[in-house]
Amino acid sequence: MIDRLEVGRVSRSHGLRGDLVINFTTDRTAERTAVGARLEIGDREYAVVRAKPYQQHWLVALEGIDGRDAADLLRGKTVYAERIDDADALFVHELIGCSVVDQHGTDHGTVASVLANPASDLLELLDGRLIPMVFVVGRVERVISVDVPAGLLDADDEPA
Repeated sequence: MIDRLEVGRVSRSHGLRGDLVINFTTDRTAERTAVGARLEIGDREYAVVRAKPYQQHWLVALEGIDGRDAADLLRGKTVYAERIDDADALFVHELIGCSVVDQHGTDHGTVASVLANPASDLLELLDGRLIPMVFVVGRVERVISVDVPAGLLDADDEPA
């Protein structure tokens, strides 16, 4: 089981106090930006002192980053955090490699990746077919159950 998850990337420093502009890639920003939350950047762990939305990103102050020079050293680094225990959550790293079975019991193959999409994230199967996450109804062990509309997963259809 993975203890740390990639949750974002430091875009740049902001201002003279050492604030960071962070682009979070998680839908759990409330937990990741709460005062006292722990974020790992580089080889160090930091506590969040304050955070607020800023344009399409977050403006975050971390304990121990007290100036622009210190903040600049973190530019471009990946942000990690501990996994959140949530039995109802589906985490990307847990979906890759799972089999996808529809409501009729048909196995459609293996998940190769999860693609970010504004309307709904997409499961990409090894054969290139895409399944919007809104059709995922559950996961047990390494099998993802989907309830899809007729024709969505027809393998006979060739793209135009």
